[in-house]
Amino acid sequence: MWGQAVEALYDLFPNLSPEALVDVADLARVRSFEEGQIIIQEGRLEHTFYIVLNGRAEVVKQMGDREQSLALKTPGQFFGEMALIEDVSRSATVRALEPCLALEIDKHVFGQLLKHQPSVALTLMRQLSVNLRKTDQAIIEHLRQKNEELALAYEELRAAQAQLIEKERLERELEIAGEVQQSFLPAEFPNIPGLCLAGHNRPAREVGGDFYDVIVLDDDHIGLLTADVSDKSVHAAIFMAVTRALFVAQARDFVSPRQTLLDIHRLLIKVSTSEMFVTVFYGVLNLCTLEMRFVRAGHDRPILYHPSSGKLELLEANGRFLGLLDGPTLEERTVQLATGDLLVLYSDGMTDARSAQSEPFGLARLQETVQRHGRGTAQQVCDALFATVLAHQGDTEQFDDMTLLVAQVVQSKR
Repeated sequence: MWGQAVEALYDLFPNLSPEALVDVADLARVRSFEEGQIIIQEGRLEHTFYIVLNGRAEVVKQMGDREQSLALKTPGQFFGEMALIEDVSRSATVRALEPCLALEIDKHVFGQLLKHQPSVALTLMRQLSVNLRKTDQAIIEHLRQKNEELALAYEELRAAQAQLIEKERLERELEIAGEVQQSFLPAEFPNIPGLCLAGHNRPAREVGGDFYDVIVLDDDHIGLLTADVSDKSVHAAIFMAVTRALFVAQARDFVSPRQTLLDIHRLLIKVSTSEMFVTVFYGVLNLCTLEMRFVRAGHDRPILYHPSSGKLELLEANGRFLGLLDGPTLEERTVQLATGDLLVLYSDGMTDARSAQSEPFGLARLQETVQRHGRGTAQQVCDALFATVLAHQGDTEQFDDMTLLVAQVVQSKR
């Protein structure tokens, strides 16, 4: 081991006399280090430097949140010399990459070498310059990489910020669209003597495709309307607005609900270029006779409840959706209502609402709820139906619009 020390010193200081080399080897201390062992620690104040005799050691420096490799020390190379020249803490850490031997020289021995062997000082200064250059290059490269990463991160941040601004803008526009769409629905129903009305709409998204309305046709007739546009997009909301506007504009031209729907269908075909369609239930109630003529254009069958007998019926009529295919088949039927009867119009979002176990609410539960609460007011029935459906749905995401219109006959106009 002493011979290794002399050979290492000779390789490092070839101009030293053999006697001087022996003196240094005698004064220095040979240290052994295991793989992974720290030889010097960054931040510590020490007064020794090391010459590698065999094995390899790595110089690393903590830069931010990660460790940066600065240099690799092999036999004949030294490190830690700055601790002997300046009274400062270690600027880096050195650890053994594999079992290695190193010659440890303290400050006192180093002072003697500088005093009696000037060639030692010259050699150290040259190596120190090389070490500093390599360290500077490593730091500069690290900073360059950091700058590139920072520039990339900045661009990603700018892109993410732009996306966030765009997302917020779209969300706000959808929110406004939802508010506008809700304003299309009746804020309050017309005051119709002998009739009690209630309705509610709960879209699955910011905007939806369902709507309902009560239209006064003349002194003796009113129109009861529920509709469901295919799809749930913004386009569906626009299609819904167009359809409702057509109903408001055209419904008073005909007492026949079939004729009204044929007229609406013709106009939708004329103005629409999309693949959307709308299902509709539209009934025209004679307030004097309580006879209702109705058409079901592919829409769910309304529930008619008779509190006097406790029975209910589904209003059947054949018909196809509007706005997509030419020549819809629409069957017009009539039904006789009586004082106390309750008419429940709804969209399929009510019956299709699913529980956490993916079980649909279904028509049977809807009918049971109507029978259980059907002797209450129209508003009480509407509230009870929605509460029951939402309780069934629980925390499950709503995937379809829910719409309800309840009409209760208090008395005839006669």
